[in-house]
Amino acid sequence: MEDHLQINREHWNELVAINAGSEFYDLASFRAGQSSLLPIEIKELGDVRDKSLLHLQCHFGMDTLSWAKRGARVTGVDFSDEAIALARSLSQELKLDAAFVCSDIYSLPDVLSGTFDIVYTSYGVLCWLSDLRRWAEIIAHFLKPGGAFYIVEEHPLANIFDDDEAKTGIKVAYPYFDSAEPFRWELDGSYADRGATLHHRVTYEWQHDLAEIVNALIAAGLEIEFLHEFPFCMYQKFACMEKGGDGWWRIKGFDNVLPLLFSLKATKSM
Repeated sequence: MEDHLQINREHWNELVAINAGSEFYDLASFRAGQSSLLPIEIKELGDVRDKSLLHLQCHFGMDTLSWAKRGARVTGVDFSDEAIALARSLSQELKLDAAFVCSDIYSLPDVLSGTFDIVYTSYGVLCWLSDLRRWAEIIAHFLKPGGAFYIVEEHPLANIFDDDEAKTGIKVAYPYFDSAEPFRWELDGSYADRGATLHHRVTYEWQHDLAEIVNALIAAGLEIEFLHEFPFCMYQKFACMEKGGDGWWRIKGFDNVLPLLFSLKATKSM
């Protein structure tokens, strides 16, 4: 059996340099002082000043460091050693106080101690996780009593459609409900640079429906404060999308029809 975790890690290690050099991430603007956070998470998570924040699956730390700029005491976690190396370099370069830990989610309790006011994760994270029950348990483990978990993420419904760039519309191509076995992909390119040529082209991803996500958090003892759904996306997921004046991407002809993002906040009891 192939090692799903290691294969995905090799893929993401290769993506670090590609993504860091892309217009999508625009590291030059970030280095000049621009935040990488989007309006949804800024509004919904609120004031983070003097709060400890654990950022799961942080990639190379732009969002983690953006929360640090807003006054949080941040710790970023990612399974890619290349990503963590760049995150630490950016932290030192920008003189932002941040800790970064190289670990996959499931091994994190073995290498990180303490609890946090906030556990945060966002945009393109859940498909890389095989076990959401264990994921939710780890979130609960790292939350202080009264602490909050927050996620903003692509809606599971958006993952059922064919995203072939040669097509001008969308069609249902994949199941909505989760399955035990992952999808195996072998593709070039990155969401940040679709023309990139990769050496590590194989990835494994899992589909998780909305009920599975919510119920995993409830089973871990967290209380759902809100669940929001949005008819737009943070990037051009499909070729038939167009960018609005507000900066969000929508499917042409499907305004306010399909959910493309969701956000959720849950708290741990005192």
